[in-house]
Amino acid sequence: MDNNNRENVVDYKRTLNLPHTNFPMKANLAEREPEILQGWETLYATVRAACQGRPKFVLHDGPPYANGDIHIGHAVNKILKDIIVKAKTLSGFDAPFVPGWDCHGLPIEHQVEKQVGKVGEKLSATEFRLRCRDYAAKQVAGQKKDFVRLGVLGDWQQPFLTMQPAVEADIVRSLGRLLKNDHIKRGLKPVYWSVVGSSALAEAEVEYHPKTSQAIDVLFPIVAANDWLLRIGLNAAAISANPLAVSVVIWTTTPWTLPSNQAVAIHADLHYLLIDAQSAIGQQRLVVAKSLLEALTSRAGLTQVRVLATLCSDDLLGIKVIPPFTTVVHEQVPVVASRHVTDDAGTGLVHIAPDHGVDDFEVGERHDLKMLDLLDDQGVFRATVPTFAGVHVYKADALVIEQLKQQCRLLSHCAFEHSYPHCWRTKTPLIYRATPQWFISMEQNGLLFGALNAIEQVQWVPPRGQERMHSMLSISPDWCISRQRTWGVPLTFLVHKETGVLHPRMPELIESIATRIAAHEQGLEAWHELSVEDLLPKEEVQWYQKTPDTLDVWFDSGVTHASILERRLELHWPADVYLEGSDQHRGWFQSSLKTAYGMRKQAPYLCVVTHGFAVDAQGKKMSKSLGNVVSPQEVMKELGADVLRLWVAATDYTAEMTVSKPILKQVSDYYRRLRNTARFLLANLHDFDPHRHLVSGDQLLSLDQWIVVEAQQLQQQIEAAYDRFEFLTVYQQVHYFCSQTLGSFYLDIIKDRQYTLPSNSVARRSAQTAMYNILQAMMRWIAPIISFTADEIWRAQPWEEKETIFVQTWYRQWPKIESKLSSAFWLQVMAVKNAVNKELEKARIQQIIGSSLQAEVEITCSKELFDCLHQLQDELRFVLITASAQVFERSAASPDDAEGFEIRIKPSSALKCARCWHHRSDVGVNDKHPSICGRCVNNIEGVGETRFFA
Repeated sequence: MDNNNRENVVDYKRTLNLPHTNFPMKANLAEREPEILQGWETLYATVRAACQGRPKFVLHDGPPYANGDIHIGHAVNKILKDIIVKAKTLSGFDAPFVPGWDCHGLPIEHQVEKQVGKVGEKLSATEFRLRCRDYAAKQVAGQKKDFVRLGVLGDWQQPFLTMQPAVEADIVRSLGRLLKNDHIKRGLKPVYWSVVGSSALAEAEVEYHPKTSQAIDVLFPIVAANDWLLRIGLNAAAISANPLAVSVVIWTTTPWTLPSNQAVAIHADLHYLLIDAQSAIGQQRLVVAKSLLEALTSRAGLTQVRVLATLCSDDLLGIKVIPPFTTVVHEQVPVVASRHVTDDAGTGLVHIAPDHGVDDFEVGERHDLKMLDLLDDQGVFRATVPTFAGVHVYKADALVIEQLKQQCRLLSHCAFEHSYPHCWRTKTPLIYRATPQWFISMEQNGLLFGALNAIEQVQWVPPRGQERMHSMLSISPDWCISRQRTWGVPLTFLVHKETGVLHPRMPELIESIATRIAAHEQGLEAWHELSVEDLLPKEEVQWYQKTPDTLDVWFDSGVTHASILERRLELHWPADVYLEGSDQHRGWFQSSLKTAYGMRKQAPYLCVVTHGFAVDAQGKKMSKSLGNVVSPQEVMKELGADVLRLWVAATDYTAEMTVSKPILKQVSDYYRRLRNTARFLLANLHDFDPHRHLVSGDQLLSLDQWIVVEAQQLQQQIEAAYDRFEFLTVYQQVHYFCSQTLGSFYLDIIKDRQYTLPSNSVARRSAQTAMYNILQAMMRWIAPIISFTADEIWRAQPWEEKETIFVQTWYRQWPKIESKLSSAFWLQVMAVKNAVNKELEKARIQQIIGSSLQAEVEITCSKELFDCLHQLQDELRFVLITASAQVFERSAASPDDAEGFEIRIKPSSALKCARCWHHRSDVGVNDKHPSICGRCVNNIEGVGETRFFA
């Protein structure tokens, strides 16, 4: 090629409308997102100001605990909330988001104890609480930094903390409201007790892990056995010349509870057997449930088993038996009936220790059994307990078993692995322990019944959440709200020193106490500084004392509907949505419902959304010991927050959410497709001014009309999916639209028209109008999910936009269109194009053609398809992106042709146009432009070609 030709090529390139944009192809999110964040410092305030006057939508933040770095579960939770809030803003709502933190409780105490020791060792209780407050504040600051880095928009300047004086005061006021509404009671009742934390725990603070316990079968000899044998119709002397003792057999996996035994329970409907058998400790006469004899025989290695009598419950009820560890309090204990006894394991007889089990306690109440209180707060047997004084409950099993062996009471003994309650913070085994505690009663004043009914008025996402909540709430025991902790909102009660009864004016006193807490710089310290003399008249002071307990930390977060929703002016009660992990059906969702119904007889939420937990590629929970933890901080550092946000949207959050580095890498690829689509649109709109260049709907080319209608219809589906909280659907629809509808079809087709036609031609401006509408809509579609990228696209638009994307509403400025060709028409054309593309690829592989623009295509098809394709006339070649395209009709489809048409590809013998690269027969016809086709000559020097369809 000579120099003149080289010059011509350069000149022709300059005649093309080549794309241009400053929006980079490479995302470089890890570096770019922090830069974007710098411009977001006042963004939340800007959004709030712009949304004033809109209808309100409130998503209430379930406060995370202020301890430790955020993990992937935190990230999932906050991202889902942020997606909802931003989507609701786009839907035309004023959707504030006030983030919060839970700041009191045992885990923070533990951390401070590690640093300075326990209360009284080096610090006073007051100094210790100040250290706790400082520690919590530092944890909040660290977590807040990471949440902001995730791109979550919220009132980070004014979050709510349960340790803020005003919030602590309202927590106390909530206690008073529940007391006034008769939902609080005091009682001695077994509760989950942490011997490590020396405190009661709520149901929501309990998790179950495998534990190996000692399972034992123990003999309880029947008192006056001969008399009993005669009563049931057996002659003791006739049975043996040397009558043996007769024992009932109990089975337990908690040997340490045996010193507290007060009874043995049977089930009234079970049948029992009296047997004679040889055991490792000699010949025995034993009472066991008929259905469990075989299991006991195997477990205890019994031989020579003879059934002496079949017994009903009446034969056993009322008899006395001797527990293995007798004291003056309970030398003999009764056999009683209880429905909690079953025959699915054990012996069908259950030892009852009212101090150490809910069912046992209820049996004790029905039969007036005594509480013994043998353990102190640390789980150590008190000094007055014979044999076991000073022994820790964790070490008591071995001593109990040894004592039983010495007494010849141990019939069998083996290790037994089972699911056992543990403290969710310390991961240590719990015990049931009866202590005087304060409870929110589920039965008193109809709280349980009302709360169950309130569930029916709430929308649950996914719907199975309703059944889960109902089943968990229906078996929920009275809620123990008192804790024996230092760092917590005080349980601000005054009780009578002798009777333990609350002061009769307690509700009014609580309001006075709350006012003092709100006014105190350190909030709850006001209570600790108060004396009884400050609250009561002189004549009452000597009779009352302050309770030393704190409130369960779940009460703090459970009443944020009162302390936050009712207080913050930008919020409202009830919240539109609560969103948390599925474990909160037994946690925050439940504590919030109980307290809200107790105060206002209504659920505090209109909708509850739950998400699953993040697991690795093998479905295992994240664990440092397994080395499978995916840190959100590392993901943001390596891939960027938008990739993490896109993973959340691209995953079914209602189930377990699988995450791993390979999965995130795949999500990065998906992200690039979305970014490249946006970049193509921006680059081809660089010379487009929406105020001057928009083409009306009736002037749009048919293909442009179709894509605009497709985008408009897609937006309706996307809006509906956001409203249903179906973010996976949003992701799938947007991804398909970008990669298939746009990338593989529409944008591929319009490149020729966009690049080669006169810049101001109607056909080119038509394509730009379509792209402009798509870009405007698409930015909004993705803004709730990949927020940094949406903001970056918004600022990269070639026309000036003063407001942020995050104050916009869904795009509504669609051109009015009466389509020239139906959607079905273009979908049929798309199917043909896909089929032709496959044949073109085969031809390329076989080196028949170089590019599709060298190919001449012939399609032979049915009349129906011919009528469709023939409408495009010569523009079919622009759709197929080939040198030429011809369509021929045939009378019937070939039986071997599954697609209903035949495609033939052959290379064009025509020259290649140096400007549009099409192989055309008129290349060189114009002497002035010997290297380009006639169409290009017209587009450069003439009026430009006319397009109707594509």
